[in-house]
Amino acid sequence: MRKNNIDHTIFWPSISLIIIATVLLVSFRDTAGPVISSMMTGITFRLDWAFEFLTIGLFIILLWLMFGRFGRVKLGNPEDTPEFSRFSWGGMLFCASMGTSIMFWSIVEPLHYYTGPPFGIEGKSVESAEYAVSYGLFHWGISAWALYALPAVVMAYSFFVRKNPSLKISAACRGVLGKHADGFLGKAIDILVIWSMIGGLGTSLGLGVPMVAAVLGNLIGVEPSLWLNIVIIIIWTFIFSSSAYFGLYKGIRKLSDWNVYLALGLALFIIVVGPTLFILSYFTNSFGLMLDNFMKMSLYTDPINQGGFPQAWTVFYWAWFAATAPFIGIFVARISRGRSIRELVSNVLLWGSAGSWLYFGVFGGYAMDLELNTPLDLTGILDAQGGPAVIVEVLNSLPLSVLVSIFFVILGFIFLATSLDSASYVIASVATKELQDQKEPARWHRLLWGVLLSVLAISLTIVGGLDVVQTSSVLVAVPVLIMYALMSMSLVKWLNEDEGKHHFVKIKKSRRK
Repeated sequence: MRKNNIDHTIFWPSISLIIIATVLLVSFRDTAGPVISSMMTGITFRLDWAFEFLTIGLFIILLWLMFGRFGRVKLGNPEDTPEFSRFSWGGMLFCASMGTSIMFWSIVEPLHYYTGPPFGIEGKSVESAEYAVSYGLFHWGISAWALYALPAVVMAYSFFVRKNPSLKISAACRGVLGKHADGFLGKAIDILVIWSMIGGLGTSLGLGVPMVAAVLGNLIGVEPSLWLNIVIIIIWTFIFSSSAYFGLYKGIRKLSDWNVYLALGLALFIIVVGPTLFILSYFTNSFGLMLDNFMKMSLYTDPINQGGFPQAWTVFYWAWFAATAPFIGIFVARISRGRSIRELVSNVLLWGSAGSWLYFGVFGGYAMDLELNTPLDLTGILDAQGGPAVIVEVLNSLPLSVLVSIFFVILGFIFLATSLDSASYVIASVATKELQDQKEPARWHRLLWGVLLSVLAISLTIVGGLDVVQTSSVLVAVPVLIMYALMSMSLVKWLNEDEGKHHFVKIKKSRRK
């Protein structure tokens, strides 16, 4: 593969922004922290309606794409076939998107809903227990993946059909922006996207490293500490940098395959050795509640009581997912050559939702069984010691707890790596001038972003500024609202302009004359 030149107008401003913004946020974190948190609260309360209508609107657009006349449009040339098996493809899109976040929140989140439920329900009641997992299924299900699917479709159409020679969000907005996509506005969009990726990775680190440190510390009899966190980041950096260095085909795909096997194995183990009937019955009930209340959950803002539940959870999640969606969209688009629009949309929604539902159903169900039916007070541990301590207690309650904890730590390392090797690949792609004919960003370029991310993570861990950078990145979700509108309008315009020129995926069904 030919060596690709970096786009200096994106590369250097992005690095400069990351360094300057991080230094300022960390240097003034005592004053910046409350200001940024206040801004985040203001956004979630004042734009709750916008984020909720955005999510529902995207879902409607995606249904139109799946079932409308453009569903069979091929993302590529007539001779193009999918580059990856359906298993590897689905594994990469899920692992890149979720990371260790799903490992952490599938256990901890239902406990929060049990003690602080929505709709004015009394905490720690029978009704709040019924909603504990159902709200997790909602937050990590179809709506969340709709936020990822739309950018993926637009990017794939731009790259494989319109032949725009770059994997940049500015290119996906070209249908509306025109020549401005190559000017200052387009560069600003791409730099903003890279900042949102850095923050999204910071969130994965902020959840994943303390969780893995707590479990690892419990295994070896060491208290979690700053140095343990740094060692974990160094090991993780070696894994994901190696994967990113070997590229999409030899590195990222294989690591994602292993990730899926390990994740499925751990979930199956808990179903078998845990309270099997309770987990299955509880998931079924929770899934029914989620489906029955889908629209209520989707548009719930609580304007009269103003309890703050939808703003603290639903709207924050939509903002967080929206901020990281350009990164996921670019990566999923890159691995989707030769597939149809219908196939891309349906698989992102179904693969992603099924994986999330499996984890919340199994791990959330098991955690709630421990809370409701055993003496183990997980909600008390959560309040007193935090989420990582809850993870340790849940793992220790399982048979063969030492082996399970070792397995969990390995899975945590790989989950972190699969998210972050994908991210370094995407950031390098955005900062590369052109990518065509199955070319990849230069190896040194991918590795550079991996090293930069690890140095940034270690620095923020040492000085304690990770939370501020995480929160600041979610603020990017506000301009991303406009990006969604630009991408949607660009796609509709392109589809109509190209009608009659499209290549269609053939239906695999023989017909005799």
